[in-house]
Amino acid sequence: MLNMKKTLLLCFLTISIFGCGINKQAQQIKALEDCTYKIKNVNQITLAGSDLGRLINQQDFNLASLPGVALGLLRKDIPLRANLNLEITNPSGNVAAINQFEYKILVNNTDLAEGIVNQSVSIPQGQTITVPVQMSSNIYGLISNGNVLNDIIKAAQKGSKSDEKLGLLTIKIKPTIMIGNTPVKYPGYITINKDISSKILL
Repeated sequence: MLNMKKTLLLCFLTISIFGCGINKQAQQIKALEDCTYKIKNVNQITLAGSDLGRLINQQDFNLASLPGVALGLLRKDIPLRANLNLEITNPSGNVAAINQFEYKILVNNTDLAEGIVNQSVSIPQGQTITVPVQMSSNIYGLISNGNVLNDIIKAAQKGSKSDEKLGLLTIKIKPTIMIGNTPVKYPGYITINKDISSKILL
C-alpha cells in the first residue's frame, strides 16, 4: 500500500512538472508571436574575398572584373559572406525564448542563403535584443543568371548618400523551442521584409 502511494505521488509530481513545462513553452510560443522582428543592418559583407563595402564606394567597377569573381565563375563557386543583424522586441508580459532557428534570406524574392543559427536566444519582457546571423552562401547562380546583386551595388554607388530604395531584403525564420528534451519547430516561417538602401549596407 505504501509503495502504491509513493508510485501515485511520483506520477502526480511527474505530470505536474511536465504540465508546467508545456504551459511555460506555450507562453514562450505566444510571446514569440507577439514579438516584432526587424532587420537592423547588414555589415561585414565580402564577395569572393573582396570587401563589398569598399567596392560600393568606388565609382566604376564590374563584379565580373574582380579576380575572385572571375575565378569563381570558372569554378561555379562565388562565396558571399555577411553579418545580418536581426532585432527582436518583446512587448509581451512573458519571456520569449528560442533554442535555435532556421533561416532563409532572399533578395527581391530570389533565394540568397539559408542555414541554422544554433544559439539560445532569450528576450525578456519589454526588451529588445539584436541577434547576429552569419550568412554564407554560394551565389554563382545569382551572378551568372541575373544581375540582381550587380544592379543593387550599382544603384548603391549612384545613391550612396541617399536612402533610396535599391531592392527588397527578406529573412524568414523558423524558431525551435524545447518541450522537455524534445525540440519543437514553430509552425511555418516568421517573415521580415526590409527595403535595401545604402544606409542598411554598412
